[in-house]
Amino acid sequence: MTSAGVVLLTTFLASAVEAIEMVTIVLGVGATRGWRSTLMGAGAGFALLAVLITVMGVALSAIPIGPLRMLVGTLLLLFGLQWFRKGIARVAAHGLAGYQGHDLADGLRPASGTDWVAFVLAFKGVLLEGLEVAFIVVTFGATAGRLGLAIFAGTAAVVIIGAIGFALHRVVSRIPRSLLQLVVGTLLTSFGTFWALEGLGVSWPHGDADIAALLVFYGLAALAFISLERRAIRPAPEVARP
Repeated sequence: MTSAGVVLLTTFLASAVEAIEMVTIVLGVGATRGWRSTLMGAGAGFALLAVLITVMGVALSAIPIGPLRMLVGTLLLLFGLQWFRKGIARVAAHGLAGYQGHDLADGLRPASGTDWVAFVLAFKGVLLEGLEVAFIVVTFGATAGRLGLAIFAGTAAVVIIGAIGFALHRVVSRIPRSLLQLVVGTLLTSFGTFWALEGLGVSWPHGDADIAALLVFYGLAALAFISLERRAIRPAPEVARP
């Protein structure tokens, strides 16, 4: 391959990994808490990202990403564990048929107005992953002297992955609420654990691939807790009277 082809392919694939994480967060939050506030938060994240890229340009790589990872990771971990716990309880109680009710006190979206939880989660997810994509573009493009090509590849990755996510949002929204809350809780908890520890300076041996290992770990933990919860709520057998 030519040097241009290498820059194009490498930047696209690396950016696509970050874009998948971005779209996963937006898709999960939107399906769980509603799309209006989620898309507003995502749009605000992209707007701030565009301002930062326009103002700073190549100097964007000087932004300290570590503290932002820790902040976003901690936020995702807090909300993820909350939804993880509620998803376990609901799947244990109602099965995969799902809990169908919703109310604000139970952590779901408000009946009207802006859902600030959805807004902030989508905003920070888009901003963090967008900055990661920008760093990849600047690093590969500036080093190879092909910044324009790298910008094209990074933008194409975000657009394509975003379009795939948009095409899937109706399918995801049909998942029963209890199961969806457990899945989204598992996703947010996994991303939150990864980013929070990475922001604290922990070096993951396999990079972003270790998110998959965290998903497996929390998924198995959820199955174990569901089994324990079902045993706890199972009614005791009646003792026959003589």
